[in-house]
Amino acid sequence: MTRIAIIGGHGKVALYLARILGAEGHDVTSLFRNPEHEADVVATGAAPVVADVEHQSVEEIAAAIVGHDVVVWTAGAGGGSAERTYAVDRDAAIRAIDAAVAADVPRFVMVSYKGAGPNHGVPPENSFFAYAESKAAADAHLRQSDLDWTVLGPSALTDDPGTGRIEVGARLESTHVSREDVARVAAAVLEAPWTTKTTIDFNVGDVPIAEAVRSA
Repeated sequence: MTRIAIIGGHGKVALYLARILGAEGHDVTSLFRNPEHEADVVATGAAPVVADVEHQSVEEIAAAIVGHDVVVWTAGAGGGSAERTYAVDRDAAIRAIDAAVAADVPRFVMVSYKGAGPNHGVPPENSFFAYAESKAAADAHLRQSDLDWTVLGPSALTDDPGTGRIEVGARLESTHVSREDVARVAAAVLEAPWTTKTTIDFNVGDVPIAEAVRSA
């Protein structure tokens, strides 16, 4: 049994992921900001931990995840002000990475987006710029760490039911994928040690997720 901490535990991807991992027999802890969301998290079978990582230090985050084998980052500011986007998607994510190192949690899975990186091409006047910059910085920090990392790069996320099938690679025909299937991919890479030190871009497609992850 693997102990897995999900940061951003009340997000839609995280709620799917907690259920999937619990059904696979893993011990899941979900970290989330708003105490009013505890019942939703408990319903997934995960152990609830109220933790506002936007304002927590490295040491505080480390205390919440110590003893786990994996951290999955699914948190995000969800748009809004650029200031909060930088605070959550960049600064808090970087602190969480450092916390995993400090707490000796070896594995870190980052839910990012396809095209993230220093050459993201989003102009500064675009409302997406702060998010693009934040993910580029956080992903780079993770890749430079000593953790066994995997970066997941889906494109536009939908609330459609998952299909259990994706396409992977740099050139994708589809432009979207369901949040449920993002959760399934995150669960699949945890069963695939060869996906460490790897970035996996994917969208909805025709290949079963387990097979697609093997090819990645």
